[in-house]
Amino acid sequence: MSNHPRRRVITKVLVSAAIALGAGLVAAAPAAADPHAIDTSPNPFGVLGCNCRQTAPADSPQSRQEISRGIREGLAVSVPGLPAPAKPGQPRP
Repeated sequence: MSNHPRRRVITKVLVSAAIALGAGLVAAAPAAADPHAIDTSPNPFGVLGCNCRQTAPADSPQSRQEISRGIREGLAVSVPGLPAPAKPGQPRP
């Protein structure tokens, strides 16, 4: 048996590994953090915040309705690999 087929396989493996490594390096997203963003407030998330508008006061009936609607929609979503959600009035397994 000659070494020619073995060399061809080894070459293919090395080229494939080089391509996979190169693709992994190109696709890697750079991550950075500001090490000097230290806040002395009791907020555990430091300087993170939200600038979104609040649609209703926290204890308002509208807010409760939005929360209930979100829970209903979340329970009605089917997730691949899990049993289908129960219909209203149907007992849950």
